[in-house]
Amino acid sequence: MKLKINNDNMNSNYYAIIMAGGIGSRFWPVSTKKFPKQFHDMLGTGETLIQKTFSRLEKLIPAENILISTNEEYKELVLEQLPKINETQLILEPTMRNTAPCILYAAKKVYAQNKDAVMLVAPSDHWIEDEDTFIKSIETSFKATEKQNILMTLGIQPSFPNTGYGYIQFTEEASEIKKVKQFTEKPNLEKAKEFLASGEYLWNAGIFIWSAAHILNSFEKYLPEMFTLFGKGDAVWNSENESEFIKENYPLAENISIDFGIMEKAKNVYVLPVDFGWNDLGTWGSIYTKLPKDAQENAIVGDKTVCIESKNNMIRSTGEKRIVVCGLEDFIVVEDKDTILICPKDKEQEIKNISAEVNKKFPL
Repeated sequence: MKLKINNDNMNSNYYAIIMAGGIGSRFWPVSTKKFPKQFHDMLGTGETLIQKTFSRLEKLIPAENILISTNEEYKELVLEQLPKINETQLILEPTMRNTAPCILYAAKKVYAQNKDAVMLVAPSDHWIEDEDTFIKSIETSFKATEKQNILMTLGIQPSFPNTGYGYIQFTEEASEIKKVKQFTEKPNLEKAKEFLASGEYLWNAGIFIWSAAHILNSFEKYLPEMFTLFGKGDAVWNSENESEFIKENYPLAENISIDFGIMEKAKNVYVLPVDFGWNDLGTWGSIYTKLPKDAQENAIVGDKTVCIESKNNMIRSTGEKRIVVCGLEDFIVVEDKDTILICPKDKEQEIKNISAEVNKKFPL
C-alpha cells in the first residue's frame, strides 16, 4: 500500500494536496454536510469542482502524485468522482482540525515516499479561468522551492477593494517572486481601498508551494507539539497501520490554520503575484459573477426556468421542476430536492446561519 512514483515522468518530484474537507455551508441548500459543494457541478460545466481541480493539476503533476485531503465521511464520494486515484492517495481526517494538521499529515506521507518532493497545497473548490497561466505559475514556484528553502504562496492581483479576502503585503523587488512583508486579515472597505492604492497588496488565495522537507522543518520550528505528535507515526506512513495511528492521534492535534500556525510567523515567506482569472467561489454571488447572463442579467443554472420582468438574479434549480420568477431583482433563488431558498443577494453572508436555523426547526 504505497504511493506510486512515476519514474518515467520528468515531474515525478511534483506533488499536490487538494483540500476537500469543507462543508460549503454558504451554498445551502445545494451544499450540505453529506454532499458538500466541492462534489457538485456548481457552474454547470459538466464537471464537479473537485474534478475540475484534479484535471487542472494533472496537466503538470502525475495523477498518482495528487493526494486528496478530506473528511473520512467523503471517502466514497472522492473515489467515485476521481477514478484515477486509489485509497493510498486519500488523507482522511477522522475529525475537522483546520488546515495545519492535514498539511502536516500530507507532508509526512509525501516525504516518506519521496524526500525530494515539492508540494502544492490548493483548495478543491476554486475557479481558475486561465489554466495555462496557472500551471506556469505553479511550475515557477516549484522550481523556486526546489532551489531554496522558502515557503511560497500565490497572490492574486486585486481588481477591486474586496473586504471578503485576506491580503498579502509584499516588498518591492526586481525579481518575479517577492518577499512577503505581512499577512493581513479581511479589512474594512476603507482599508481595502488603501491597500489597492498602495500597489503593495495581493489577495490571499490560500494556495501554497514548498518542498516537503522544508515544510516539515517549519512545523518542527513553529508548531513543535504537533510535529512531535505526528512524528510518533514515522514508522507507519503509507502502510496498513497508518489509518489506525491517525484515528488515535489526529484528534489530539491543535485546531489551527497553516496561516496562523506557520505562514504568519516564518521569515522566509515569498509570494508570486499572479493574474489568471481566480475566484474562490465562496458565495452564491461569486458563482453569479462567473456564469453567463441572459438579457436581463440573470444567471441561470438548470433547465425549465422562466424569468419575467426580473433582473440580476442568481437562479439554480435541479431542472426537474418549472421555475418561474416574476418581478424579482437582485435575488438568489435556489431549488433543491428538499428545499427552496429565496434570499436577497445582499443577505448571502447570512445563508450559513439561515441553514442552521432551518435544519434545527425542520431536520431532514
